[in-house]
Amino acid sequence: MLNNNHNYNTISHIDKNGRVQLNDEHQNGVSILSERFASNFGLGDLGKIAGLLHDKGKEQAGWQQYIQGITGYNKEYANVTSGPNHSYVGAVIAQKQYPQIAPLIAQPIAGHHRGLYDYCDYIEETNCDIPQDVTIDDPFPLRLLNLPKLERFDLHHLVRMLFSCLVDADSLDTEAFMEPDQAKLRGSHTSMSELLSLLETHLYELKANAPDTEVNRIRNYVQEQCVKESQGQRGFYSLTVPTGGGKTLASVLWALHHAVKNDLQRIIIAIPYTSIIVQTSSILKQIFGEYNVLEHHSNVNPEDIKEEEQREKLQLATENWDSPIVVTTNVQLFESLFSNRRSDCRKLHNIVKSVIILDEVQSLPIGFYKPIVHSLNTLQRVFGTSILFTTASQPILSGRIEGANPYASFDALTSVHEIIPNEAQLHDKLRRVDLQFFEKANSYEEIAAELAKHHRVLCIVNTRKDAKELYDRLPKEGIRLHLSRMMCPAHVSATIECIKEALMVESDEPIRVIATQLIEAGVDIDFPVVYRQEAGLDSILQAAGRCNREGKREICTTYVFSLGKEHPLPPGFISQTNNARKGMGQQHDWFAPEAMTSYFQQLHSRIDNFDIKKIKELLYKPECEFEEAARQFHLIDDQTTSVIINWNGSIQLYQRLLSQGPSYSLMKQLAQYSVNIRERDFRKLQSIGAIEEPFENIYAINNPDFYQADTGLSIDNQWLEETYII
Repeated sequence: MLNNNHNYNTISHIDKNGRVQLNDEHQNGVSILSERFASNFGLGDLGKIAGLLHDKGKEQAGWQQYIQGITGYNKEYANVTSGPNHSYVGAVIAQKQYPQIAPLIAQPIAGHHRGLYDYCDYIEETNCDIPQDVTIDDPFPLRLLNLPKLERFDLHHLVRMLFSCLVDADSLDTEAFMEPDQAKLRGSHTSMSELLSLLETHLYELKANAPDTEVNRIRNYVQEQCVKESQGQRGFYSLTVPTGGGKTLASVLWALHHAVKNDLQRIIIAIPYTSIIVQTSSILKQIFGEYNVLEHHSNVNPEDIKEEEQREKLQLATENWDSPIVVTTNVQLFESLFSNRRSDCRKLHNIVKSVIILDEVQSLPIGFYKPIVHSLNTLQRVFGTSILFTTASQPILSGRIEGANPYASFDALTSVHEIIPNEAQLHDKLRRVDLQFFEKANSYEEIAAELAKHHRVLCIVNTRKDAKELYDRLPKEGIRLHLSRMMCPAHVSATIECIKEALMVESDEPIRVIATQLIEAGVDIDFPVVYRQEAGLDSILQAAGRCNREGKREICTTYVFSLGKEHPLPPGFISQTNNARKGMGQQHDWFAPEAMTSYFQQLHSRIDNFDIKKIKELLYKPECEFEEAARQFHLIDDQTTSVIINWNGSIQLYQRLLSQGPSYSLMKQLAQYSVNIRERDFRKLQSIGAIEEPFENIYAINNPDFYQADTGLSIDNQWLEETYII
């Protein structure tokens, strides 16, 4: 028989001073927070129930002995070093008391430590009796759920969002007891209306000192349109503005006005490229203050924040995005939305009732289009967000997405409201560049000779190999620079700064730069001539955005070429995008929005799967496979290994690693001096002893001969070849 007498002495936590938090106290605290979080999307009762039940399993005698033993609270249990699983107990109770809606709360409870289960594992985990030493309270009365009509693709997000509410509430309540001084650093945010006032003051000062030019008049027009169109209801919006139109600040201006109008709680800006994130975050921090802008991506180094308390606050905010403005990556946003892990999902409930700005939206990986678009649909309808797509190359995101066959096609968003009307013709007013396409394929030598004709020229290619081949063939005169991911992030940043500084000086000295696509978007540089290896139209227009960027010259030219004589495009997505552009025929204006629509129609017609990892089969059903979907949903199929290299100041950091061992801060700093190497190249270097492994899964190339000051990591260098000969 089950014991129905409540156990008021059950321990939940014991801190370092021996203070005890009783389980009732913890569960009530978690239920209050979880209810508050879930109330933002109409499921406050479910949040409350999850909080009340999540730690019922701690009432087991074995678990009570375990917590008292490992903390030294009771020497009688000093030899008890493990306890029974406690998470499943509350899930089993939820199944019995709320059978009709059990998966919505039982799954989050069962996985609140180890993560959400695949359905069969969840059933196996909860297919058991409630332990006899666990009390069962009367069920909490459940009110009618207030939800919109749900689609099949909504359910897994609902479960994951309730999971987020529970695990963040659990973490916060535990922190408040175990680390009260740390807990006090959270909260105290600036309101959306206060942030709007700061931005309006900044824009007023900018305009007061700005010359009356055509470009500045257009930027003012874009901002005026953003203010006007911000007063609409929550929904999907797009801001299609050519390069140079000031869409970064305009989009934030729209977002703040829209947030104030619709009572939205934060702004989340998701960006595909680290270079744009760093640039955008820097601008926003200058306007709103560092404490109001959370920059969340892998290259952030907390040590860059000098003020200790502010550094701690922002590190805490990274855990759950409890900040008024979050600037992050597409990978961080979308992979969290499809994750099953506690640490990834903890932040999700703070996306509810927010404004999401998706910058450079055309870069969303097309193999994940279906689950991504459906997730955006759910975020807007079910969780009350507004979503703004910003780009100079707007893809097709509404209506029917027509693929290469009927099985690939799917219904996307119902409608997206464009902020800038077609009659504004911004692409024409901001025209600074013409495109010219080479008719025949070329060799490396021929393109290098073309580049040598120009005093200042940028050439963008598709691969690291092409960048190195062309760079080696450039005349060794003037300023000759190379940019690729064979260079570590610190080296890339230093080189970009070198390019910017060189371009600011009027000189007879040539400036010639060879780069991969890493320079294509968000890097604020301005060349009179740009060359772009053949690619999709969106990539070509991004490259053209580095040409005559400030409009200070007459119409300049971006040339599009093929390296087909020596290195044809490999099969796969890059060839599909290039063929889609070719399939458009002769357009009268490559920069017009109609051209971009035609391009994406052509591209979609070549795609036979917008869900390459079969996320629909894993999640669009009541029996969700959360863990397997999380394993499959990775936007970047990265078959590379990160290796620390020897460049500039990295050797001192590496010596610290050897002497002190890895730490969060040190590894963040070393990430700036690391290069991702393909598996084949990694094995090649490893086989001749070039790679060290001072700690498990931490790799380094300490020999400086493998890292060139101009081109970065050298896989095929003379030293390596001589080693093979020996």
